[in-house]
Amino acid sequence: MPEIMPTQAPAHLRMGSSIGQPLTRREGVLKTTGAARFAADNHPPGMVYAALAVSSIARGRVTALDVAAARAHPGVIEVMTPANAPKLALDPDAKTNPFMFRLDLLQNDRVRYPNQPVAVVVADSLEAATEGAALLAPRYEAEPARTGLDSDESFAPPAVGAGSPAEESHGDVAAGLAAASVRMEAVYDTPAQYHNAMEPHAIVAAWDGDTLSIDTPSQGMAMAQARIAGLFGIAPEGIHIRSPFLGGGFGSKGLLSGPQVLGIMAARLVGRPVKLVLRREQMFGPVGHRAPTRQTLRMGADGEGALTALSHHAKTASSTFDDFFEPAASASHTLYASPAITTSHEAVRIDTGTPLFMRAPGEAPGSAALESAIDEMALACGMDPLAFRLKNYAEVEPLSGKPFSSKALRQCYEQGAARFGWAARPQAPRQMRDEAGLLVGWGMGTATFPALMFQGHARAVLRQDGTGVVETGAHDMGQGAWTAFAQIAADALGLELDRLEFRAGSSDLPDAGIAGGSAHTATVGVAIHGAGADVIAKLADLATTDRRSPLFGAGNAGVIARSGRLHRRDDEARSESYADILTRAGRDAIEGQGTGAADPAALSAYAMHAHGAVFAEVKVDPDFGQIRVTRLVGAFAAGTIVNPRLVRSQYYGGMIWGVSFALHEHAVVDRRSGRPMNPNLAEYHVPVNADVPSIEAILVEERDVHVNALGIKGVGEIGVTGTAGAIANAVWHATGTRVRSFPITLDRLLEA
Repeated sequence: MPEIMPTQAPAHLRMGSSIGQPLTRREGVLKTTGAARFAADNHPPGMVYAALAVSSIARGRVTALDVAAARAHPGVIEVMTPANAPKLALDPDAKTNPFMFRLDLLQNDRVRYPNQPVAVVVADSLEAATEGAALLAPRYEAEPARTGLDSDESFAPPAVGAGSPAEESHGDVAAGLAAASVRMEAVYDTPAQYHNAMEPHAIVAAWDGDTLSIDTPSQGMAMAQARIAGLFGIAPEGIHIRSPFLGGGFGSKGLLSGPQVLGIMAARLVGRPVKLVLRREQMFGPVGHRAPTRQTLRMGADGEGALTALSHHAKTASSTFDDFFEPAASASHTLYASPAITTSHEAVRIDTGTPLFMRAPGEAPGSAALESAIDEMALACGMDPLAFRLKNYAEVEPLSGKPFSSKALRQCYEQGAARFGWAARPQAPRQMRDEAGLLVGWGMGTATFPALMFQGHARAVLRQDGTGVVETGAHDMGQGAWTAFAQIAADALGLELDRLEFRAGSSDLPDAGIAGGSAHTATVGVAIHGAGADVIAKLADLATTDRRSPLFGAGNAGVIARSGRLHRRDDEARSESYADILTRAGRDAIEGQGTGAADPAALSAYAMHAHGAVFAEVKVDPDFGQIRVTRLVGAFAAGTIVNPRLVRSQYYGGMIWGVSFALHEHAVVDRRSGRPMNPNLAEYHVPVNADVPSIEAILVEERDVHVNALGIKGVGEIGVTGTAGAIANAVWHATGTRVRSFPITLDRLLEA
């Protein structure tokens, strides 16, 4: 890894700003010393353990469970089955909003997918609970499993992703293809993938009457609180969720899952606190995954290499009982200028757990196919891949026609290509070898991700001693949110960081919304910024209306907050400390509130995206087809950078995910049983240290005055979106062989 060098704050940020500084993680010592308490680290008095028994078939029903054998096992306290599970106030299959997914909570004996929970065993030790679950020995009446994208009749889904239209278009694609001098059509396949966060889904639940205390990893505590309240018929205020640390989420912990609710049900059944932690293989089913896709790209271009038409069609799969459809074709909405674009989706239902949002949903598989197809089109036109992308550079969002709120993609291309040395790339494949005789290839891909915002809230307090407190129910999944939010809070309150206390990770704090969609820093950051501004406005009012203050008569607009003091804007030498202002006013503290949300007017006027370009080098053994990524350079423009150290870390993580997508990651499903055959980290391959190449992330300066008050765009997912395609293109450049099925494994390369 390259050394992370200090980066200056953007020019538009004021002197002394915490924003833009490469600070180390505030929680880093806690995590590296083991002091950070994750959900499963909690052991309330009287706690017992729960273990799931899960289905080994994909479809059918449970005909028998040996409950007597499980109950007779030493240490077993109770066995929860559909016969004795606590009754719920709401049908788990009911849906009242698009972000509510149907849950398997022992409603009946039906099996809808492999690894579906069919019983829960509670015992006084984890070993006893696990052994009791094994003794249940479920017997089934199995039905044929439906697997794969060709297993059933396909249909047009009503919506894709989070409610986007399944089909969108502008212009006449058929006419554009007919008029083209050059045309291409290709089909790309991407596999089912599973989130596999290091920390498995877990819950420690304790009831006290109708109040409930929970420790569980959550990317959306307020949403989980509301879902639990509905299921159990209790007030949301009676549910306290603690989630200070997450060992990764990637979307799988954004919405409450069935196993978490089963832990709560088990605690109610036995009247004691219960801990339930999923085993690794149990995460392949009830907690979401990325669905497989088959994508067909058709393009036409004129004699100069300008696109005349682009068609992107994606086929995907969802479960038989719920609706989530991977919006893969939507990746073609925003990147390349064409007078005619159409994107469409179709789906099949298979016997699987319901797919869910997974890091860069839609964009990750969609961009892998799109960026591969763009390279194939560049080759057909006889153009360098970068030159072809620049030829078809979109000055406005292609599908909507909206201007971009900001777009520094040209600078990303320029800086990334220069750093990588792209100008030395030969046009033809199989032209480069290293000193060991390995084939060397260079490829590139464009990265993009929407600059989203949800809604979140924050509270800020200035105390009489001149210190501050900022509170928000925010989530830190490892991205460094505690640090970035503290930096924004320190700026908002005009305090040094060591004078600020930041509190997060608990549902009794202001609702921070959901940590997903690369939107958390923008959403919560703007809320914190607003709360700080509210406090400073109130403090300024106290000072500027008090004749005893040197700030008297300055007016609210005439002061600057910095280093624990208010200064007159027109005469900064005249100032007063926060402590003096509050003491003279007889106030122990002053409080402010803030909300972060997208501006509807800006949303209607502008297309808002982060952009980037990724350049990849691979080396391929010419005899055995073994592929190694040896170098990655990514250049990204994402508005205001709160902390360059943390942002680089996010870019590195995203690009490593791209390596995983391109070369390693896929779920292998037995077509006969529908069961995942590699539900573990030994056989479900993700990159390890030896697979991670030299990575460099260039932070391209970009200022966006429209996206939100702080100019922040998300960085968590964009690194994935350019990298997989860049690696696929590099493999072609090294070998002259185009593999259109991901991951690109050596057998596929040799067979192509």
